[in-house]
Amino acid sequence: MASWLLGLAIFVVHLLGFLSAVLALLSSRTSQGAVAWIISLVTFPYVAVPAYWIFGRPRFYGYISARGERDSVLRRILADQHWRLDPFLVDVRSPDVKAVERLSKMPLTSGNQAELLVDGKSTFDSIFAGIDSAERYVLVQFFIVRHDALGQQLKERMLRAVKRGVRVYFLYDEIGSRKLAEGYLSELADAGVEVSPFRSSRGFKHRFQLNFRNHRKVLVVDGREGWLGGFNVGVEYLGQHPRHGPWRDTHLKLAGPSVLGLQEAFWEDWHWATGEVINLCWEPQVVCEECQNVIIVPSGPADHQETASLLVQLAIHSAHERLWVTSPYFVPDQGVQDALRLAAMRGVDVRIMMPEHPDHLLIYLSAFSFLPDMVRAGVKVYRYQPGFMHQKVILIDDAAAAVGTVNLDNRSFRLNFEITAFLPDRGFAAEVHRMLEHDFAVCRRIDYEELHHRPLWLKLVSRAAYLTAPIQ
Repeated sequence: MASWLLGLAIFVVHLLGFLSAVLALLSSRTSQGAVAWIISLVTFPYVAVPAYWIFGRPRFYGYISARGERDSVLRRILADQHWRLDPFLVDVRSPDVKAVERLSKMPLTSGNQAELLVDGKSTFDSIFAGIDSAERYVLVQFFIVRHDALGQQLKERMLRAVKRGVRVYFLYDEIGSRKLAEGYLSELADAGVEVSPFRSSRGFKHRFQLNFRNHRKVLVVDGREGWLGGFNVGVEYLGQHPRHGPWRDTHLKLAGPSVLGLQEAFWEDWHWATGEVINLCWEPQVVCEECQNVIIVPSGPADHQETASLLVQLAIHSAHERLWVTSPYFVPDQGVQDALRLAAMRGVDVRIMMPEHPDHLLIYLSAFSFLPDMVRAGVKVYRYQPGFMHQKVILIDDAAAAVGTVNLDNRSFRLNFEITAFLPDRGFAAEVHRMLEHDFAVCRRIDYEELHHRPLWLKLVSRAAYLTAPIQ
């Protein structure tokens, strides 16, 4: 009897492995990923089957199905309000900007003001002032929130807003903020703040979706002002952590019709997390002191296209003179690597800025597996020296720039919910150019000889680390 049960169990496991391999064949987003999963699932299903259902899901299926439900609720509300944006829609003639609109499913709007926020003090001074000015509601969303001095300041601002009669909605990623104390959350909830984690594994049906994250950092005040960028909430983002030292990051404050794009992204995330449709203001509020055109580009594993990866490739292909990219985690897929090399061969000044001192060792080591070919093709790679560099910024010629939450790695391209502000605006691009010039001045450029003459053991470790890139 025991041998019969053992045989049945082995048969069931191998059957599950085969069925999972069929699903991987049909749904994997890359051929490399499909081959790796199929071989693993067929040859060693005992480990590969649970690993696939945790790490191998190619799309965030629950969010996709929730979008279908929203067609009768959220979509109807947006359709009723969409006409309000008509006066601020820009007649787009550039095919590249049109492609960004199609990718994002959001329009290019005029009447916006964008303010670069460099480093922690300026960013959180601006965010806290915005919360203090709120009259109707505040939407707060971060990937990481810590129960430290900065987290306490955020909590106090939210509590004060609630006491003034302002509605406050606080959304945090359950994995990124897994160390957030229960007392922190209960104090907010008891005071009247609407609190919810973003759970990718919500409910029985989606209980295995553990590899997706909501990496967005969004804050909206009354539908008139919004913030997005690289900052989470923790004292290390102020440069107050001994391990990381000075922290270099960039955030963006927006005012004007584009803020409604940030609001819509939060609105959808909140609905997934809670099932609620919250009542918000959809009246565009115009700021024209220094008008700029903006497209908000949400991206994530529920998209039909690989929005973040395609946005980066579009930026690369549209560059004629310069393409400057900053990313703390630089392990792009093959398509982006090839596009960067080709841009350098076309004579574009392609520069990549990344930290000298990593906070994720696997990602740091992975980069060494492909950097030699990129540098040999003419891509200039720089290591930021003063501290940890965490900003996610792209500069395209003198014509456009993007600031957001997207890193150049597989996680941001395929597994995380992200958000980016794309500004086809020469004035804003000039500001970004000046900011990045200052950053490059304190970087160390890596040459081919340095990469080529690495010890053999480091080359082997780098290649092994690169194999884990699909789940990093």
